[in-house]
Amino acid sequence: MSETVAEPRPIRWGLAAKLFAILLLLGAVAVLITGVLGYIQAREALERAIFDQLTAARETKAHQVEGYFRTVRSEMRLLAASKMVVDATRGFREAVDEFDRKEVPAGVKQAVQGWYDGHYLPMVRKLLGANVPTAEFMPVSSAAYFLQDLYIVRNPHPDGRRDLLDDAGDGSAYSKLHAVYHPLMRTAAATLGFQDFMIVDPRTGRVIYTVDKDPDFATSLRAGPYRQSNLAAAAARCASAPDPSATCLEDFSPYLPAEGLPSAFMAAPVIDQGVVTGVLIAELSIEEIDSIVTGGRRWRNEGFRSTGEAYLVGPDFRVRSSGRSFFENRDRYFSELRAGGAPEEDIAAIQRFGSPILHQHADTSATRAAVGGVEGFGEIVGYRGIPTLASWGPVRVSGVKWGLVAKIDSDEAFAPVYRLKRDLMIVGAIAFLVVIVTGAWLSRSLLGPLRDLTAGVRRFAAGDHEAHVPVRSRDEIGQLCLAFNGMIDDLNQKNLVIESKNRENEELLLNVLPAPIANRLRGGEKGIADGFAEVTVAFADLVGFTQLSSEMPPAEVVTLLNGLFTRFDVAASELGIEKIKTVGDAYMAVCGLPVPVPNHAERMVRMAIRMVHITREHAMEHGVSMKLRVGINSGPVVAGVIGKSKYIYDLWGDTVNLASRMESGGIPDSVQVTRPVYEKLKDQFVFEARGEIEVKGKGNVEAWVLRL
Repeated sequence: MSETVAEPRPIRWGLAAKLFAILLLLGAVAVLITGVLGYIQAREALERAIFDQLTAARETKAHQVEGYFRTVRSEMRLLAASKMVVDATRGFREAVDEFDRKEVPAGVKQAVQGWYDGHYLPMVRKLLGANVPTAEFMPVSSAAYFLQDLYIVRNPHPDGRRDLLDDAGDGSAYSKLHAVYHPLMRTAAATLGFQDFMIVDPRTGRVIYTVDKDPDFATSLRAGPYRQSNLAAAAARCASAPDPSATCLEDFSPYLPAEGLPSAFMAAPVIDQGVVTGVLIAELSIEEIDSIVTGGRRWRNEGFRSTGEAYLVGPDFRVRSSGRSFFENRDRYFSELRAGGAPEEDIAAIQRFGSPILHQHADTSATRAAVGGVEGFGEIVGYRGIPTLASWGPVRVSGVKWGLVAKIDSDEAFAPVYRLKRDLMIVGAIAFLVVIVTGAWLSRSLLGPLRDLTAGVRRFAAGDHEAHVPVRSRDEIGQLCLAFNGMIDDLNQKNLVIESKNRENEELLLNVLPAPIANRLRGGEKGIADGFAEVTVAFADLVGFTQLSSEMPPAEVVTLLNGLFTRFDVAASELGIEKIKTVGDAYMAVCGLPVPVPNHAERMVRMAIRMVHITREHAMEHGVSMKLRVGINSGPVVAGVIGKSKYIYDLWGDTVNLASRMESGGIPDSVQVTRPVYEKLKDQFVFEARGEIEVKGKGNVEAWVLRL
């Protein structure tokens, strides 16, 4: 009976058509991957660029603010030390004392009280939202009544221009001094950009001179209505500092005499013959700082786009500069504050004072980090409750703890990336449709032959090295199946060779390196170096072996030394000690690495005792005279693999060097140890103190000899 051979099924599609479909599929996937990677990279690049821009803007503004205060400090030191200010302080003090000795006429009191009732207190009550009594603000000394009457009540110039009055014309000593010094002080304040210039008498805490002649003029900063102000704090701090280089800065806070506007005060002591006779104080307006931080409210010109800004915040987490949206869209500003959880009293204060400065809270992770002195950047939820990209950091001004934040809304920052994402999603959808259609067709045409090939590969991967696949076609896939079967046969032969070589290499590697180090090296680790806090190192050397070897044939020398060191190796293995190397007739070992052990010192001393006894026995067996000298030390070492083509595991450190010195400076047929070893084992072994021995590079070192 003849066998019938099944005819091969006709090929409907050649490999070329199938390869085309695969390439089409890969192309679609590539589009998707490229789109995703493009989006991620574009977002990261844009984010980095924005953070770099925000950080640069923040650092620039921080340097400007710091530079402003450095300039103010220098100017205050110079003015406080000038002859003009020293002489003016002395004269104003005497003139004010002269006024205090006079009785105040009833008409003067009535005029001053009338000015308070009609001009000043209505503004105060409006700002404070309370009906404060007039008595709380009235002067408490004769000088205060006279000076406020002359320079405030009867000042012919309107409010805000009282500084134009040089001579009150009453003929008093104060007025004569004022006519001399006031023009100079007014010019200095205007030139330096100060809101006001003041001199405070440290004896009484009284303001004995001001340029602007506001209601704080001639009042007491100890008992008057402004005793709790930052002006009083600045005056008190500098009144006790007879140091010409001292300055005292008080942070911005609402100041009633300045109509409730934020004011900071920089003070410097006025020193006359080593005594603080006055305190010179400059009132600093928030407008200068606000102009620096907001860039004169030209946010777009500074690259902040539509929503970006920089703002300054103090340790109370209230802003020290104006918010952008407060000026550009006030309705949206207040609605965003409410949405962000701002208290209604803060919003009412902002509306009442017409400024967010010192009234708006900005308590975010960025402001807390900045006030705490930490620089950084990232995406945060801003004070308006809106996600923002921000860069933050401290403003280093002595006397205050400020932070500066530069930010931009995340939606605006990432708008270009969002547009790119939309376009990529459209392209990705099209590519996905292509993948679905191509995959359906490809699965029908390749599933049968590839199923057999895949099953064969899986069996081989699972360990079936005899896995062969049937050849069902004569096309390229059929040829692939034939090649796979041939590869299986070839790999089986090569695996046998490789396994044999691997066993040889494993034995060789373990003979050179400790097992844990060899495992790490096989795992692909390079540059192996470890530090060990506490190990014990021993060096042993045969005394007189060089002379002995010169009298023996080379083969006998090698046999003698190999036999001895082989017995050393057996003892080391039994005690869990790692042999490092042999150099000539020297033997080096360590205990406690690469696997730490708690009793490394004890093990090493027992090893040393065995080595001495083994040497004696070996010498007797071979009829030669040999003595062993051993040195031991404990301490930290660094261990690592040296070399590339020929590995060696070695140790370094002072511990190794001192152990070597203990051996070289030891006594033949004995074990010499250092203090760390002695301290660990003095209760287990008997040691004899050898005293101090000279060690190269260490000087004199204590040593002990183990009694064998």
